[in-house]
Amino acid sequence: MSSGDGQGQGGGGGVPEQLALIRESVRQAKVPRAKPRTWRGAALAGELPVARVLVDKGVLHLDRYFDYAVPAELDEQAQPGVRVRVRFGAGRHQVRDGRREGGGLVDGFLVERVAVSEYSGPLAALAQVVSPEPVLGDELLALARAVADRYAGSLADVLQLAVPPRNARAEGKPSPDPLPPPPAPDPGSWARYGRGPAFLDALATGGAPRAVWNALPGPLWADELARAVAATLASGRGALVVVPDGRVVARVDAALTALLGPGHHAVLTADAGPEKRYRQWLAVRRGSVRAVVGTRAAMFAPVRDLGLVAIWDDGDSSHSEPHAPQPHAREVLLLRAAHDRSGFLLGDVGCTVEAAQLVESGWARPLVADRAQVRAAAPLVRTVGDADLARDEAARAARLPSLAWQAAREGLRHGPVLVQVPRRGYVPRLACERCREPARCRHCAGPLEARDGTAALRCGWCGREEGGWHCPECGGFRLRAQVVGARRTAEELGRAFPAVPVRTSGREQILDTVPDAPALVVSTPGAEPVAEGGYAAALLLDGWAMLGRPDLRAGEEALRHWIGAASLVRDQGAGGTVVVVAEPTLRPVQALVRWDPVGHAVRELAERAELGFPPVSRMAAVSGPPEAVADFLASVELPADAEVLGPVPLPVVEAGRPAARRVGAPPPGERWERALVRVPRGSGAALATALKVAQAALAARGAGGNGGAVRVRIDPPDIG
Repeated sequence: MSSGDGQGQGGGGGVPEQLALIRESVRQAKVPRAKPRTWRGAALAGELPVARVLVDKGVLHLDRYFDYAVPAELDEQAQPGVRVRVRFGAGRHQVRDGRREGGGLVDGFLVERVAVSEYSGPLAALAQVVSPEPVLGDELLALARAVADRYAGSLADVLQLAVPPRNARAEGKPSPDPLPPPPAPDPGSWARYGRGPAFLDALATGGAPRAVWNALPGPLWADELARAVAATLASGRGALVVVPDGRVVARVDAALTALLGPGHHAVLTADAGPEKRYRQWLAVRRGSVRAVVGTRAAMFAPVRDLGLVAIWDDGDSSHSEPHAPQPHAREVLLLRAAHDRSGFLLGDVGCTVEAAQLVESGWARPLVADRAQVRAAAPLVRTVGDADLARDEAARAARLPSLAWQAAREGLRHGPVLVQVPRRGYVPRLACERCREPARCRHCAGPLEARDGTAALRCGWCGREEGGWHCPECGGFRLRAQVVGARRTAEELGRAFPAVPVRTSGREQILDTVPDAPALVVSTPGAEPVAEGGYAAALLLDGWAMLGRPDLRAGEEALRHWIGAASLVRDQGAGGTVVVVAEPTLRPVQALVRWDPVGHAVRELAERAELGFPPVSRMAAVSGPPEAVADFLASVELPADAEVLGPVPLPVVEAGRPAARRVGAPPPGERWERALVRVPRGSGAALATALKVAQAALAARGAGGNGGAVRVRIDPPDIG
């Protein structure tokens, strides 16, 4: 009994001791098993225990880095450039054991590790390292910051465009080993251009030439672009090519594969699947591939040791990003060329005013062929003007001029014939009835409009009413709406040519190629398919519809679309003919007949310089509800040389038709206004800074204020 009592006493005394041991072991076990995403009680990293993180918040007043503590268990993975998750939004009162807690989980990028935080209060811990893959390098971060400053946007918004979403399956697969540099290519068809071989030689020997290339018409431009890339790779450097759409990507991709073979380049497009796109992007980031071709999604591609950036057809609207801060691919590549000291190539069969300005400023050199080469490669261009249409019985009866009908009939004997018609949505502007000079405001040179069916004229930029208008060119006093040509349809052409197949290419279905057989191919501008062997003829109908658009770039855009379609036609020696239905005395039509897009761009640049139009000046559009626009303009501290035009009312978007809205258009049914702010080009950075500061201040007051509804866009593509 006593023995049993003794065992019982010993057991009773052992229970507290065993419980104490259990509690101590549990307490010790909790230290390395700190709760993820809060890391309560976890030790910090021994070296550089503070991480600076860019949180994925695209609001301007939060466009800065935030400091977080680095737990010891994340020390190895938490390296600069990786994706992380952090707690964001916790107040100062949510502190436990010296560590801030609470807030929602948000994504971000770890920018750098430092020893001491500049923030004096308690820090929250990194919640999670999403992936140890470093996706944000120093060069990409610097480029994103430059783009954000250029367009008055936030760094987080730019990085959403620059870094594709993570795909774990693609990330887990290794990238292939890089191939050795290819040999320098021979000049090939670059010999047609006076400085073409020298340009390739400069790239192949490690130089950084900058050129604006006016490509000859025909199919050889894709091979010439591929040779520029091959020359850059031969020097051991990387190359990046940005083109407007997937059809052009396919042509350049085929040219690169034929010249270099597979494995030397990657294709980056937004319409590729998430796994394929991320896998290709990682191959570029890891240095496995040094050449990239893609759409505007590729303009931020992290190509190592960049030696050449190239853009094709910079006037295409597809190069303008619709998401904030809405950068243009051309401007991003210009920033990259300056930052990386790389070569630059802007190519097109046409020529934009921005391209002409690069040459005029001396920043880039022209890369053109002599007139003999141009005449040999271009088709014959003929015109049909108003006087011809008035005398043409066939044009009045069938809406197809006799000259166009004859050109189509003759062309169909030898191959396909292209028929270009304007797409829906072109709105005419006012012009002098006698000489067709566009009617512009005497104060700011903006386009005059007659809205709501009234006779009163008002400027589309500054909103001033215009009374007693007269034409400064011919002295005429009568205005007319530019004629919007009748929309040609496949059925109408089918009736005119009943024995010929008719194919269409447009918004609903865009054709890539058509065979070298007699057929009528009806296409909207920019959707023209490539014909095998080239088109025998092309009809450019309803020219007034494009020339009469209420936009500063109407003439430039019309010429770009015309010359792009005409470049698909066989050369004059092979019988290629182009008929354009437009007044032959107009500047864009004359430039098409002479095949002189560079001369047109130079003259347009001189005219814009005289009137203070972009790109000689920098512009910003501020749009929103009237009270919000007024509050914003009253709060922003604009540069001293800034000029505010407007505000003027924007057209009301019909409810129930959201698909027809342009980027930046007001919500359906709402009445918005737009003001334009214009400064000389040297004040562009100051304007962007002022607009960004004002937006950040209004956003900090609360999203419900008037500033929350204001939209700001630097260098808007459509200004009227």
